[in-house]
Formats: sequence, C-alpha cells, structure tokens
Amino acid sequence: NYPEDDGDLKLMPDLSTLTVVPWEEDPTAAVICDLVHQDGRSVEFTPRNVLKRVLAAYDQRGLKPVVAPEIEFYLVRKNPDPDYPLTPPVGRSGRAIGGGAGYSIAGVNEFDELIDDIYHFSESQGLEIDTLIHEEGAGQLEINLRHGDPIELADQVFMFKRTIREAALKHEIYATFMAKPIQGQPGSAMHIHQSILDKKTGRNVFSAEDGSETEAFFHFLGGMQKHVPNALVMFAPYVNSYRRLTQSASAPVNNKWGYDNRTTAFRVPRSDPAARRVENRIPSSDANPYLALAASLACGLIGMTNKIKAEPPVLTTANAAEIDLPRSLLEAVDLFEADEELCALLGKSFAATYAAIKRAEFETFMEVISPWEREYLLLNV
Repeated sequence: NYPEDDGDLKLMPDLSTLTVVPWEEDPTAAVICDLVHQDGRSVEFTPRNVLKRVLAAYDQRGLKPVVAPEIEFYLVRKNPDPDYPLTPPVGRSGRAIGGGAGYSIAGVNEFDELIDDIYHFSESQGLEIDTLIHEEGAGQLEINLRHGDPIELADQVFMFKRTIREAALKHEIYATFMAKPIQGQPGSAMHIHQSILDKKTGRNVFSAEDGSETEAFFHFLGGMQKHVPNALVMFAPYVNSYRRLTQSASAPVNNKWGYDNRTTAFRVPRSDPAARRVENRIPSSDANPYLALAASLACGLIGMTNKIKAEPPVLTTANAAEIDLPRSLLEAVDLFEADEELCALLGKSFAATYAAIKRAEFETFMEVISPWEREYLLLNV
C-alpha cells in the first residue's frame, strides 16, 4: 500500500489544447495537462481543477459564466543582475521609451517587429487577440482577449504569457508580468470582465427582459464586495503585488462599484443589456489566471446564492479614501483562511495548501535585505 499523500500523480493531457510551439526551430508541440490521482480522480488543489470546481457549482444552478481577461505587461531591457532596477527598453527609434503614452499609436509602433511576432506566434497557436494597445507606463502594453468559456480563456492567458515572453526574448528584451516592476511607473493589472448566462435560455441573467438590471446582477456585485477582499491573495499573490495596490497608483484600492467608473474595484462598463457585465479591476497581471477567475466567479456566486445586497454605486472618485484591502501578503492569507464559505467553494485542501505555500514564500522574501533598508537604516540607526 502506498501513502495517500505521497504517491505518484498522473498528467492527463487535454488534447483540445494541443498546439505547435512556433518559436522552436525543431517541430515541437505543447499541450496543457490536468493532474489526476492514479484512479483518475481530479487532484483538488491544482489551479485548473479549482476553476473547474467553481464552474461545476455554476453548472449545478443552471448557469454558465462568460469572461474576457485584459492583461497588462511591461517590456524592459535585459536585466541579468536582480540587484539593479528594471529600465524601459530602447524602441526602433533608438531612444529609451518614456511613459505617458496611453493608447498611443507611436508607442506601439516602437515595437512593430516584436508585436508582429506576438501576432504571428499567437495565430500559429490559435490564440485570438481582440486588441493590443500601449498603456500609460514606459514600455507597458495591454492585450485584450475575446470573451468566452473561463477554462479556455485561462488556458489562453497561460499560453499568452509564455508566447509574449518568448517573442520579447527573440528581440533581446524581457516581457514581465510583475505587478509593479518599475518604481514610479503604473502597475500591471489583469482585469476580468464577467457575465453569467442562463444555460436553458442563453440569456444574460444580469439583464431583465425590459433591459433593466436584475436582482442577480446586484447580488453578484454584493458577493464581490463582501468576499473579494478575503480572496485578495488569489488576485495579488506575491509581495510585489501589494506595491501596485497603493493610493498613489492607478489601481483600485477599494471594494466599491460604479457605472463606467475606473476608480472603483468593480466597474460596470457601458453596454447594451445583453452584454451587461462586471469588470473586476483588482487582479494583478502576476495572478495565476485559473485562480483569479476561480476566485472572482466564486465571490459572485456566493453573492447570488446568499442574495447579498450590493452597496449603492459610487459616482465620484473612489480611490482617494482609505485603502479597503489587505496591505500585505500575510494579512491577505489570514483573511482568506477565515472566509470559510469561500474556502469551501474553492476546496478546503486547495485553500490549506495555497495558504501554506504563500506563508513559505513570505519567509523567503524576509531573508532578502532591500536597498530601502540600506538607504535609510545603514548609517541612521
């Protein structure tokens, strides 16, 4: 007999994800695998299976989520020595890229050849880019994906990250999905647009027949407001993630919602009733896409199940007040473990494993002495 907690597990390939690897010179394929026990049972604590578990909970209620992620990332000069700060890359003009180029065509054109490779690599793998724009940061880009099934979209984000990094390396620069890679520059987010369909009718449950918002819509928002702060460790999974969540940054640091209000954590974009959706603006681009989607959808489902009332929408700037979210990784882990309903929906073995991993990561971080400590403490204490 083999011990249950120390036996070999199996990788089961999901052949729907089978694709060529276009940047390899030799013919190479890649496939995403699920982790299962020897008897075929799913391993509860793997990120893809956690998302499947949440989707199964929706399915039991006759519901089907639809999502569309938006991923921001930075292009930076190669940085082989981690003691040196990251710096913006040199574009085709021969000059280092500056900030403040949000939606700039010129900003995108600085990396024309790299972007062509991103599109080429993506097309070869069946990855669909909706739009690609330059964001506010120096060398910061954003890719928007078309809406669809959460598992398929999480797979795409997972593969896009690898694709973009490989395309950048081909041009002798790095692509990074760190939440806050450069001091003084905006952080990088992974915004998640979410709507919920009735499986029988195909209708968006957020909109009534007359086009107005439904109770389900407000309850979904209420669940987000109540539980997302407890799930923050899945949206902001590293110590660096919390450098993005500050008042001086462009990221939301609250649990408010509003109509087309980008200063709130949960934005309801302008749309027709059929496309009514909730955009979760809290996740960082460093988040695991499976876990970020699982946590976000779980919070909304708890809201709909328990009929949690949403607060009134915020009509003013919501980012100027006190920060409503945990300020550090350990505080976020504590809140996560204390939310029994959320942990039960995600899977108790996952919750315990994830919390333990995050605490262990924090201990490795505490072993490193930062430049700030040498700057302010070396000769002053």
